[in-house]
Amino acid sequence: MALVPFDDRDGWIWWDGEFVPWREAKLHVLSHGLHYASAVFEGERCYSGNIFKLREHTERLLNSGRILGFEIPWAAEEIDAACVETVRRNGLTDAYVRPIAWRGSEEIGVAAQLTSVHLAIAVWEWGAYFGVEQRMKGVRLCMAPWRRPHPSTAPTASKATGLYMIGTMSKHAAMDGGYDDALMLDWKGDVAESTGANIFFNMGGELHTPTPVNFLDGITRRTVMGLAKQHQIKVVERTIAEAEMKDASEVFLAGTAAEVTPVREIAGHSFTPGKVTETLMRDYEALVRLSPEEVAKRGA
Repeated sequence: MALVPFDDRDGWIWWDGEFVPWREAKLHVLSHGLHYASAVFEGERCYSGNIFKLREHTERLLNSGRILGFEIPWAAEEIDAACVETVRRNGLTDAYVRPIAWRGSEEIGVAAQLTSVHLAIAVWEWGAYFGVEQRMKGVRLCMAPWRRPHPSTAPTASKATGLYMIGTMSKHAAMDGGYDDALMLDWKGDVAESTGANIFFNMGGELHTPTPVNFLDGITRRTVMGLAKQHQIKVVERTIAEAEMKDASEVFLAGTAAEVTPVREIAGHSFTPGKVTETLMRDYEALVRLSPEEVAKRGA
């Protein structure tokens, strides 16, 4: 299948309050966000016409901007409405939604107090992150060559563009080695996450997951934890040493893009997707297709 570049597509992108034809949504090469990674974004999915947990994503976007020192000049209600309208304007019901905010081109240097803040929202059709067949049989991870930084060395509580650079390099290294993705450790050498999703281990019938100290406490992560508790599955958040991975019977990833994806190997350790993974995958797939009101009632 031929690759369709993201700058050469049909459709509409919401840009600073107006809809712009897709191919005309361009910014200047001297935009601060390009040079200094002064940009934050969200990854959202729309199922059956409803963007799953839209307000939580919008609030995290606004908070990410504040962590980086800028205020996005639209209220949460306005951003929510813009996301919904962008999906509708592009004629989609199942889609990936990408809001991104960045500093503009008024200044080019480390200091950026005089830059304006921009916001754009794009949507497109996007299926299973790892591909349907690969996702169902479980993905293979290697160990990433890069580690998640200490929270005093990077704004790790934000969904900032610059934090994904080492994820990209680790993902490329994994794919070059024949793997689907990579498991990233933290600065201490303990388990953190994959390059773009949180990770869970079934250990003795309990779900163990790393405490999100230096990476995002994902919205999908929290949703899965809520679903597990509804099945009386104990969830343990703690520091997980790399050597403990061998004690797990099941492993899965959880994220907006990855959804719930089984893992069958991590750097030579084999796992068999089982009942816990299958249950949470099924429940998550059902939950995301409910209306926002029904999702709230479910409490997950």
